[in-house]
Amino acid sequence: MTGPLVVEFEVTTSVEHAFAVWVEQLDRWWPMGKTVSGADLAGIVIEPGVGGRIYELSRGGDEHDWGRIVAWEPPRRLSFTWHLFFDPREATDVSITFRPRGAGTTVRLEHTGWDRLGSGTEERRTNTIHAWDYLVARYRDAVGGQGLT
Repeated sequence: MTGPLVVEFEVTTSVEHAFAVWVEQLDRWWPMGKTVSGADLAGIVIEPGVGGRIYELSRGGDEHDWGRIVAWEPPRRLSFTWHLFFDPREATDVSITFRPRGAGTTVRLEHTGWDRLGSGTEERRTNTIHAWDYLVARYRDAVGGQGLT
């Protein structure tokens, strides 16, 4: 059995702001190179509420699904299925919690569901570890108001 991939980090902002940057400003900190649309990316949408879609929108109007919301508890928790670059039948599960800690917030991301992938599980999980490290750094910059390239 493949264990969960867990990334936990602190940001120096409120729980409310940390959650809002994740769900309302995803296209501000998510790099175009990690999308299906690439340089043609017009936006990334998280539809609020259970059953809501996560998808990217190209400038030409094409939509590319990334997953579906399975838990929506603003500003404390967000969980979704995840299949960016993969068939929806190969979706894994991501849960993100936002907990107050002093003047800031602890963000915990837990990515599970690896065992349902079959033979490519370990390679995909390893690649995902590196991807989340990179993405979390960009998210932290966005929460802190620093510019992104």
